[in-house]
Amino acid sequence: MARYIFITGGVVSSLGKGLASAALGALLQARGYTVRLRKLDPYLNVDPGTMSPFEHGEVFVTDDGAETDLDLGHYERFTGVSARQTDSISSGRIYSNVLEKERRGDYLGKTIQVIPHVTNEIKNFLRIGDDEVDFMLCEIGGTVGDIEGLPFFEAIRQFIHERPRGQSILMHLTLLPYLAASGELKTKPTQHSVKELQSIGLAPDVLVCRSEHPIPDREREKIALFCNVRKDSVIPAYDLKTIYEAPLAYHRAGLDQAVLDAFGITPAPKPNLARWEDVMDRLTHAEGTVRVAIVGKYTQLEDAYKSIAEALTHGGMANRTRVKAEWIDAEIFEREDPAPYLENFHAILVPGGFGERGTEGKIKAAQFAREKKIPYLGICLGMQMAVIESARNLVGMKNAGSEEFDVEAGEKRFTPVVYHLKEWVQGNHVVARKLSDDKGGTMRLGAYTASLTPGSKVAGVYGTTTIEERHRHRYEVDIQYRDKLENCGLIFSGMSPDGRLPEIVEVKDHPWFIGVQFHPELKSKPFAPHPLFADFVRAAVEVSRLV
Repeated sequence: MARYIFITGGVVSSLGKGLASAALGALLQARGYTVRLRKLDPYLNVDPGTMSPFEHGEVFVTDDGAETDLDLGHYERFTGVSARQTDSISSGRIYSNVLEKERRGDYLGKTIQVIPHVTNEIKNFLRIGDDEVDFMLCEIGGTVGDIEGLPFFEAIRQFIHERPRGQSILMHLTLLPYLAASGELKTKPTQHSVKELQSIGLAPDVLVCRSEHPIPDREREKIALFCNVRKDSVIPAYDLKTIYEAPLAYHRAGLDQAVLDAFGITPAPKPNLARWEDVMDRLTHAEGTVRVAIVGKYTQLEDAYKSIAEALTHGGMANRTRVKAEWIDAEIFEREDPAPYLENFHAILVPGGFGERGTEGKIKAAQFAREKKIPYLGICLGMQMAVIESARNLVGMKNAGSEEFDVEAGEKRFTPVVYHLKEWVQGNHVVARKLSDDKGGTMRLGAYTASLTPGSKVAGVYGTTTIEERHRHRYEVDIQYRDKLENCGLIFSGMSPDGRLPEIVEVKDHPWFIGVQFHPELKSKPFAPHPLFADFVRAAVEVSRLV
């Protein structure tokens, strides 16, 4: 039976619960335990798949095809444990499940209520995989006191009460604001947040206190006294230069020891933190810097490309190089020449996205990289733009474009070298989709196998000819234009096993120009950088040495 750690937040949102959960998971692993991390989100969307990146940051996709919160990306990057569909749930999904059961008659005509029906559904979710790991870490989104979160907190209260004593603990993150006028940290917001928790029947065992200033011992004692926790369980959490310092910083602050003490695990196994010491060594002792331009459309919110930014950092670590990623709005290139913006960069990356806005700018970025022999990595839409660019400027199809843009505009303007994917093979069955289908969860989602051409650039990068990568798209490059494009130097070097769906393209006679239909950034980790990102940064380093 797993031990459960519930992670909640108070005072304000965006305190870093996801990062604290991921770091704690990594520390428990360092002590030899197995862990699984979960996210419970109070919003009423069924999943984040149809939410704007401006609203919620990127959508993280699991191997089994779930569209989830970006915190699951942190969990994977810090623990190396692949997330599953059963590691993310929202209020919308919970209510949807309950209402489906009611319509089927599963409740035998009973009046459906938050207690017990909704709370039972949440508890059923919590129990999944109960016997698979030593520790289950469950992060609850939002802030204590939010009306949407109340069913989750009530379900957790019941869950802790129903399990054997000492099998579950609560870790609460709060903020200690600093008043410059009086020159002091204020503990009252933390006291009120804990009081709010206690009013719904929950009491924290460990308090993690975010602060921009050192927390004096007397303040920790005061918090411990008024919040009914041990002083050793009041853990300071200060701002860090890099998120990858979090496991070592939390260990120095005593977080993992406080958690094990709360469970009564003594003596606890000693931690082996060599992995994280190596990560920090690579980050802090970089031997140079490369500049990478990310030409996208959601550049106002960097969380929209969170995994890409982290994967570039990992690629830099593999080469002991600091990667300076700079975000450029693709729409600028629709009005201005890209050369002045891009000529000082050592590499160009065009990420995924949806809709026509900014795509002509992305096409110009791909053209600049191809013609100037600058390393280029196109991901999902970034690959499709590279194909359209080659179709227009090498094959001579001046009106080449994507069916996605015609559908959006409601008129036919392009010859679609990228079309709406109607069907594909998943496992041993065929999946069919129509343009009129609901948007949520209808894309080609999750891990699929690709076969690489022996001797190709990507086969050399991966060191194999069979790979498995995660997808999230509903439009696909049309295979009927393959011969024309290959005759002009754009090689289809990765295909689906049935040979029908292009997975990777690369430009012949170019130092490093690769487009991929999948999302390699989702599988990159600081201690295991993704081979594509590691080699992309290596190519950028070579360019930096030539300049």
